[in-house]
Amino acid sequence: MGEMIDKAKGAANEAIGKAKQTIGKHTDNDKLAAEGVGQQVRGKAQKAAGAVKGALGDKI
Repeated sequence: MGEMIDKAKGAANEAIGKAKQTIGKHTDNDKLAAEGVGQQVRGKAQKAAGAVKGALGDKI
C-alpha cells in the first residue's frame, strides 16, 4: 500500500513543481521557478521510493 501512496504523492509533487516552474518562468519569478524544480526533484524521489517499496513488498 505504501508503494501506491508514495507514487501518487510523487506524481502530484512533480505536476505541482512543473506548474510552479512554468509560472515562475513566465512571470520572471526566479524564486518560484527554482522552487518548482526542487518540488519536481522531490516528486521523482518519492516515486522512486515507491518503486523500491514495491520491489521489496512494502517491507521498508
